[in-house]
Amino acid sequence: MRKALTMIPDDQWFTEICEECGSAFSLRLAESGKLHEERTPYQTIAIYETATFGRLMTIDGFVMLTSRDNFIYHEMMAHPVLYSHPAPRRVLIVGGGDCGTLREVLRHPEVEQVVQVEIDERVTRLAERYFPELCEANHDPRADLQFRDALEWIKTAPSGALDVIIVDSTDPLGPAEGLFGAAFYGDCHRALAPGGLLIHQSESPWFHKDTITVPMRRAMQQAGFRGLATLFFPQCTYPTGWWTATLAGRDGAVAFRREADASARPFRTRYYNPETHRAALAVPEFLKPDLAPV
Repeated sequence: MRKALTMIPDDQWFTEICEECGSAFSLRLAESGKLHEERTPYQTIAIYETATFGRLMTIDGFVMLTSRDNFIYHEMMAHPVLYSHPAPRRVLIVGGGDCGTLREVLRHPEVEQVVQVEIDERVTRLAERYFPELCEANHDPRADLQFRDALEWIKTAPSGALDVIIVDSTDPLGPAEGLFGAAFYGDCHRALAPGGLLIHQSESPWFHKDTITVPMRRAMQQAGFRGLATLFFPQCTYPTGWWTATLAGRDGAVAFRREADASARPFRTRYYNPETHRAALAVPEFLKPDLAPV
C-alpha cells in the first residue's frame, strides 16, 4: 500500500516517493507545470502537464493516471471481466471518477446499463476538463453517474441486480479504505446475479502482495466468492510498473468464456486482445503459492 510520501520541491519534476518500498518514480514536467490544484472535502487533486506523458492527475500526491499510459489500466479493468461473463448487461463501477473505465465498458454493445458511483464529483469534473478523451461516453444514455458513497449504495442495491461489478478504486486510504473489506465484498456478492463477476484493482504483486493482493483474496472468499483469479499487466507510472486486478466469481471459477467475441470485438483497443487476456492470467512461479486461480 502506498503510504505518505515526500514531494521533491523541484518545479521541473513531479516525484512520488514510496517510503515503505524504498523506491520513487518521477516525471519531468513541461514548462506549464502544474495546471490545477484543489482540496475537495475528500482529497487533494492536482493536474500537471508533463514533458513526455501528457497530462498527469494526482490524488493526495499519488499518481492516478497519465494521458500516455492510462489505456492499459482502463482496458484491463473492463474487457477481461466483460468477456468472462456470458451476458454482461447490468454493470456497476465503484469509483472510476476519471471515467476511462466507463468509456471502455460502454464500448460493449451488449451492456444495457452502467451505474458509476464515485464519492468525489470533482474527480469527474476535472477529468472532463483535462482528460476529455476519457469522458467521451459520459452522456451515453446507458450511463448513470452518481456522486455518493459506494459503500452505502451497494448496501441498498437489490439482490441479484447486477451482472458485473468493477471496483476502480484508489489505494485503501481515506474514502476508499472500506472498499477492501469482507463486509463490502459481502454486499457485492448479494447484489450480483447468479454467474456474476467482480473485479477489483489489487496493486503491485511486488510491493503489495502481502498487504493488499492476498488479503483482498481472503476477504473475497470470506464474503462467499468461490472463484478467484489474478490478472497481471504493465503500468509504468505505478509503483514497480507491474499491476494486478483480482477477478472473483460469485458462484465458481472465472473463465475466459467469450474468446470468440473478444477476437471479433466491434471496437478498437490499444492493449487488450485475446492473447493479452490469456497471458494476464498466467501466474509467475514464485507467486503461485499465493495467487494461483482457485
